[in-house]
Amino acid sequence: MLTTADNIGTFRFVVKNVAIRNGLHATFMPKPIYGINGSGMHTHMSLFSNDANLFYDAKAPRQLSPACLHYIGGILRHAKGFCAITNPLVNSYKRLVPGYEAPTNIAWSEKNRSPLVRVPAARGTSTRIELRMPDPSCNPYLALAVMLRSGLDGIEKKIDPGPPVNKNIFEMSHRERRHLRIGELPGNLSEALDELEKDELVRDTLGEHTFSHFIAAKREEWFDYIKHVSRWEVRRYLGVY
Repeated sequence: MLTTADNIGTFRFVVKNVAIRNGLHATFMPKPIYGINGSGMHTHMSLFSNDANLFYDAKAPRQLSPACLHYIGGILRHAKGFCAITNPLVNSYKRLVPGYEAPTNIAWSEKNRSPLVRVPAARGTSTRIELRMPDPSCNPYLALAVMLRSGLDGIEKKIDPGPPVNKNIFEMSHRERRHLRIGELPGNLSEALDELEKDELVRDTLGEHTFSHFIAAKREEWFDYIKHVSRWEVRRYLGVY
């Protein structure tokens, strides 16, 4: 995991520097352009013991082992709690809106891309889950740590993820989503920080020093944002009121 986090940091550094050398600017901002899908950092995860993929069970339904399902359960349970870590900017939540492929619903599926967690069709040693909420502005060391700890918590506590939701959630009514107990991710950075403060597992994973300084810095960022008057507000309200 540490090597993967190093590789993410190296990748961003190289991309930005190659762009600069060619007179361009490469950004990993989650939602730089209105009306266009944002930039995600979909993260694929699996667990191995030597050469054996612990997420694969040839005899199980869907060929997914109990460990895989419980791992998904842990991810779903703690998704709200670690959302501020995997999606740490005010702008991150301009990407996490319905209609632009990024997930807003806490569910899992094999056959569509609207839920939070997708299980790709490959099996055997390629069995894995895909978490679709993180974006590339995150600190990969913190983000990978809280994702892994959440999944392992699911295995330890045998958390049931429930049945897969193989219908497009974006097309469901609010009543249908409630009936299926499909939750939603935080709608903005402030809500995500509230959820982070309530999740003891994520807090313990970060450690008190990192947790307290992260919360303080992001609360300051949010307060600075809500004081700002955007062009959208001026265009929308100035001539009307």
